[in-house]
Amino acid sequence: MAVDYTVIVVYLAGMLAMGWWGMRRARSKSEFLVAGRRLGPAMYSGTMAAIVLGGASTIGGVGLGYQYGLSGAWMVFTIGLGLLALSVFFSARIARLKVYTVSEMLDLRYGGRAGVISGVVMWAYTLMLAVTSTIAYATIFDVLFDMNRTVAIVLGGSIVVAYSTLGGMWSITLTDMVQFVVKTIGVLLLLLPIAVVKAGGFSEMKAKLPTEYFDPLGIGGETIFTYVLIYTFGMLIGQDIWQRVFTARSDTTAKWGGTVAGTYCLAYALAGAVIGTAAKVLYPNLANADDAFATIVKDELPVGVRGLVLAAALAAVMSTSSGALIACATVANNDIWSRLRGRTTAGDHDEVRGNRAFILVMGVAVICTAIALNNVVEALTVAYNLLVGGLLVPILGGLLWRRGTAQGALASVIVGGLAVIGLMAGYGILANEPVYYGLPASLVAFVAVSLATPATDTAVLDAWRERLAGRGSAPEPVPAPR
Repeated sequence: MAVDYTVIVVYLAGMLAMGWWGMRRARSKSEFLVAGRRLGPAMYSGTMAAIVLGGASTIGGVGLGYQYGLSGAWMVFTIGLGLLALSVFFSARIARLKVYTVSEMLDLRYGGRAGVISGVVMWAYTLMLAVTSTIAYATIFDVLFDMNRTVAIVLGGSIVVAYSTLGGMWSITLTDMVQFVVKTIGVLLLLLPIAVVKAGGFSEMKAKLPTEYFDPLGIGGETIFTYVLIYTFGMLIGQDIWQRVFTARSDTTAKWGGTVAGTYCLAYALAGAVIGTAAKVLYPNLANADDAFATIVKDELPVGVRGLVLAAALAAVMSTSSGALIACATVANNDIWSRLRGRTTAGDHDEVRGNRAFILVMGVAVICTAIALNNVVEALTVAYNLLVGGLLVPILGGLLWRRGTAQGALASVIVGGLAVIGLMAGYGILANEPVYYGLPASLVAFVAVSLATPATDTAVLDAWRERLAGRGSAPEPVPAPR
């Protein structure tokens, strides 16, 4: 394993070096939080694909393939569909807004009153997303070094916190590009063909496995529908995804670069399912389907290649973890803390220093929470249920329906969020009912309250349309009510 260890150590050292390099470029709030809004198509596509394809998409996607066959691709496939929908229909308008957070967009659309409540919901989502990614380090480092779970989480989490704190979005962008390349080589170009060959090819796989393993809908229509509600819609509104849209050099870059990234996700989804199906042929009696990725890597790949593929798994986890971490810190600082204490006229340098401090604090919180929690799936489900149930309707409603009001948006967030929390308590965290019923409750509240309250001020809507068209300028910080 010495060669494999060397590959991993070089990779991790490279991530820290990229963080140091990014620190030299992050001199302003815009540079630190959204890479100066200067990413071109190639870098934008790579970093967008890197953030949406994390440990759940890699290790979990292979696990679903092991359990269900080719239809196990649906979870990651719906992520790709969501990214495609965001890129084609919304990303150009989002990029033209020139904001930093989803809550700022809601304030701009509804007249500055959507504020702290939407920020708290988005913060909870990004925090849990970062936690689930951080927990995944334990699986990977256990395969590599037979490492204690807590030590593995602290090691992996500390590296991500370090490079994210140093250079913000520039460091994360640079590391994500490396991670995208490593992930493409490790999973698509190496693990996929090797797994298929080791399993005897597709003909042998079909001969040894039940026919439902090759049924595109074998995982079940209800499961696919739930994936669409949670992941496809979640891609449309997540702060971690929007913050990457804000990095695009132009609305054209956001649209077409995101389309390329979404298409890549569809290919990655199928690759994970095929690898998992091959693992089922090779190891038919694994106790846990999520062990399929680590098992096939450890037992079937040659020295050196094994290290590169494990580095690819680390890349998948780190890209999502770092993206969720900076999103969590941005929301905590800009949407919650600054509103509660009132905005100041701090200089650009202080803006960078403040956001850097929040990344460090949130990073420590994420590591501590990850150590305390064990169930990745439950944590991820809570995150997406809160996001979709609480924020989908007011965000898309603001983009698509002129009559939506601030009161309707707030009612939608509160009713949808409380409905989801109550239904998770009643039916269980992993049940489908919370998102099935929470989302319609949010929609009814939004429409009913919006129609029952005065329409949004014409001046607010005019300013909103100007910003959507790219003609308005980003507003200066305004003192918030104390």
